[in-house]
Amino acid sequence: MLKEGLTHTSRVKVALENCAVTLGSGDMEVFATPAMVALMENAAMNAVAEALPEGSTTVGSEMNTTHIKPSGIGTEVSATAVLTSVEGRKLTFKVSAADQVGAIGEGVHVRYVVDREKFMSKVR
Repeated sequence: MLKEGLTHTSRVKVALENCAVTLGSGDMEVFATPAMVALMENAAMNAVAEALPEGSTTVGSEMNTTHIKPSGIGTEVSATAVLTSVEGRKLTFKVSAADQVGAIGEGVHVRYVVDREKFMSKVR
């Protein structure tokens, strides 16, 4: 059952594959903002995955976030999502990211519960 307070933390190690220079969001070997956003989305998706009806999933629709500190190659970054609001199919999460030194980003993320088959039929 979907309820406020569901949470999950996802982790990744910073490597060349998720750096700004590789993803094209910058030209330095630091954790890319798009990679941080993806990690936050992953945490939100996993926070509610087991509470969804069979055949359902969630899709991201909005992300409002800050990325306030760089993280270098070899650093472990974690992102935590906490479900703060359930309004029908609309799910709102507080998201945050940190490395060993401290906070690197935070924000609000919105996802919607969708029927997997119906959703995919729109792209076929």
